[in-house]
Amino acid sequence: MKAALIQPHFSYLPEEGETCFQAILDDLDACDPSLDLIVLPEYSDMPYLPANSGDYFDAVPKHNAALMEKIRETAVRCQAIVFCNCYDFTENGPRNTTFAIGRNGETLGKYYKRHLAPSEVRMHDHKGRRMDTAYANEPDSPFVLTIDGLRFGFMTCFDFYFYEAFSGIARENVDVIIGCSLQRPAPHSMLEIINRFLCLETNAYLLRAGVSLSEDSKTCGCSMAVSPGGKVLLNMKNRVGIGTVEFDPSVKYLPNKGPDGAPAPHHEYTEASRRPWFYRPAGPMMIPGDTSLPYPRLSAHRGFHAAAPENSLPAFGAAVALGAEEIAFDLWATKDGHFVSVQDESLERVSNGTGKVYDRTLEELQTLDFGVKYGEAFRGLKVLTFEEILRKFARTVVMNVHVRQWDRPELPPYYEKIRELIRRYDCEEHVYVTSKVSAALERFHELAPKIRRCLRFDGQSSVDEAIRLGCEKVEFSKLHITKEDVDRAHAAMLRCSVFYADDPSEAQRDLDMGVDTVLTNDYQRVKAGLGR
Repeated sequence: MKAALIQPHFSYLPEEGETCFQAILDDLDACDPSLDLIVLPEYSDMPYLPANSGDYFDAVPKHNAALMEKIRETAVRCQAIVFCNCYDFTENGPRNTTFAIGRNGETLGKYYKRHLAPSEVRMHDHKGRRMDTAYANEPDSPFVLTIDGLRFGFMTCFDFYFYEAFSGIARENVDVIIGCSLQRPAPHSMLEIINRFLCLETNAYLLRAGVSLSEDSKTCGCSMAVSPGGKVLLNMKNRVGIGTVEFDPSVKYLPNKGPDGAPAPHHEYTEASRRPWFYRPAGPMMIPGDTSLPYPRLSAHRGFHAAAPENSLPAFGAAVALGAEEIAFDLWATKDGHFVSVQDESLERVSNGTGKVYDRTLEELQTLDFGVKYGEAFRGLKVLTFEEILRKFARTVVMNVHVRQWDRPELPPYYEKIRELIRRYDCEEHVYVTSKVSAALERFHELAPKIRRCLRFDGQSSVDEAIRLGCEKVEFSKLHITKEDVDRAHAAMLRCSVFYADDPSEAQRDLDMGVDTVLTNDYQRVKAGLGR
């Protein structure tokens, strides 16, 4: 099989833009029928930086149409499969798309880039491209396209930096990975390391097309073909034009002995010894973090405790299973410094014990029954620790954690323990902490500046105080919320939640007021009533 990689010059000078684009069309004209595959770089319809965003979005449609016409013409003339990355103008907005064009000029498939760079999601007035990103937040498996019996996988530019995705591609048993890329800041040595490791992990060939910044640039470029064993078959470095490579996609690399002693690819050999709890949480059960997850939201306060005891794994699990994207719960510290999820400071309502939570050790609390008062079916349910919640639900749901310990300045705050638990379970993006006390939120921010904070507004605090603290959120009591305060919070880029609404009409009123998150004690009823 013979493949061509097209590496054009990418210019930062707007006046060179048309020349750069014409060079791509000329390279396509230079391709001949000896080729089986042709790969172009990312954004081939815009191989330069325009003077302003207006020029950019004027030029893209014109270039896009001309490029796609030339691509289809080339595929037919050369009887080759052409892979080209450019804009796809969907009804939801433009998408970064790698097109696979067949030998008859037909579209065989489209790969939409999974990991969009910040510049692709920023708005036009912030020098961004405002691409459609909604699809990228949906759970999905690696995209594979089978053509003439070969399985093609795809990666685009920023995708190459997410190494945890490599093992997912490996499971798809692909033969060739098509990589349309720019990766302008990446040095040559880094690009080679990433590409060789990708091929070793996936046992696939890589055909990566990039762009050249200049003949003497030490970054970008490196249109490259790599074998499954990590051998570099072609590296164009800074060279502009067409590079060709011949390879046999049926030849794989089997360096290891599998569990049964037979030769096995790298990923199968390591799979037998995988320890899933040792790695960052990943996979289709994960959801975007708090800053990426869309609003408005319903938050299951204390879990779905219409079906199970509040603040229990059954209640939280039921809420997540019903579709809750956020849960809210309170934490108190035990006498010996362990955090447990209990709503009240007293034990009488939810357990067969008496006294205050913080006057008992964890061992003492674990002798109590936290299920029998809810129903006989839950007899023997134990108190739930914060660590148990994190261990079970890390990155599967956003957690609004009201640290009640901080609302009582006379109690030890254990800031470091809260920070370390959230960090240990890789939940900095999925947890935000709530308190009524400004000093507690200030101190915690000093220790954990990456963890988001919410000031509980109960009539004493104020939106102005949340702004002063630099909080990301403010939580209103249902008794102390006005449209004016919500608007003022939004003007300061604060997200607003309200505690609580257990009737759908009340929740709808809050949403109509502009509230971002509604906490509810009756998740399913409110969700169904809102038609969510």
